[in-house]
Amino acid sequence: VSSSSMPFGQVVFGPPGAGKTTYCYGMSQYLEHLNDRKVCLVNLDPANEEVPYEPDIDVREIAAHKTVMETEHLGPNGTFVYIMEYLDENSDWLQQQIQSEKHKDSYFLIDCPGQIELYTHQNSFRNILDKMQRKCDLRLCAVNLIDSFNCCNPHNFISAVLVSLSTMVQLELPHVNILSKVDLLPQYGELDFDIDFYAEVQDLGCLVHHMSKVGPQRYRKLNDTVADVIESFGLVQFLKLSIEDAKLLQLVLEATDKGNGFVYQGQGQAEMIYGQAASILAQEYEHMQQKKAAKPDM
Repeated sequence: VSSSSMPFGQVVFGPPGAGKTTYCYGMSQYLEHLNDRKVCLVNLDPANEEVPYEPDIDVREIAAHKTVMETEHLGPNGTFVYIMEYLDENSDWLQQQIQSEKHKDSYFLIDCPGQIELYTHQNSFRNILDKMQRKCDLRLCAVNLIDSFNCCNPHNFISAVLVSLSTMVQLELPHVNILSKVDLLPQYGELDFDIDFYAEVQDLGCLVHHMSKVGPQRYRKLNDTVADVIESFGLVQFLKLSIEDAKLLQLVLEATDKGNGFVYQGQGQAEMIYGQAASILAQEYEHMQQKKAAKPDM
């Protein structure tokens, strides 16, 4: 591993049960044992009580979900928002942890909560990531896990793709989307299409047509519109992953290393490549907003 002081990492999120913690644990073992990288595991999920690894940095040290919920008299989801806002306002703690001497030259794996509203339209988590990049010079790639079980239901799959797109636009990070647990798919029965069809997300119109044949016709226009929005961005595709499959794990690692610039270090290109990748989503979003503004009101 290069002795460069520029840190790299992955920020891992997705809906509950998608396999985020398992991914962080499996990827950390893969990096340490087969790639000879020093790994720093960061737990930013204040409610993550059963983790198979020992976090090197743990948000529960300053704000445990159960404690905050009881002392502030909040509901479960409100507690997550409260803690993320607290961490945003007290980001110096996280900065000091990341820049600690014991984590020098580490590759960071950041395990995040499963509440998707934190990533789709709530700004605190985005602010935290921005500060990690600006103050710690941390080069991040977002890893969004979606349970491949969603492929069994076209409505669930389109919803998952839409959430993935919304997250990509909101966070404005180099992004890798993953269909997790593909090894379990045979247990769920035969899919309507091949798994590669879902991974490539290239013909949602075909999926919508299939939905209209087996579901209510009254939602056809809505489904068509959602599919058009997703395809107009052209940003969402998935890699397939079984955490115990070394070949699939290596493909994910290669994609994330390109996203955060790790693969380019030592070539004088890491910062340039990372900056270009991080700005693509912002440019796409601005372009779509201009197109929307140019349309006459109906």
